[in-house]
Amino acid sequence: MRSIRILTPSIELSALLKLAGLVDTGGQAKLLIQGAAVQVNGVSELRRGRKLVAGDTVSVEGREPVRIEAPPA
Repeated sequence: MRSIRILTPSIELSALLKLAGLVDTGGQAKLLIQGAAVQVNGVSELRRGRKLVAGDTVSVEGREPVRIEAPPA
């Protein structure tokens, strides 16, 4: 599992998918999410705007999971 450090207290799911390099565009993120190919903390997630915080884990079918790390203090 790889980690992504965010610089804000939270990040939207679609933005994280782009930041982590799991998709190239917001449109690709939308299709993955709507197709139920994305899980947050082991549960299928269908909301692009889902706010993620430190400690959350995002999985996309066939790819390495990503864990969100807190912003530096």
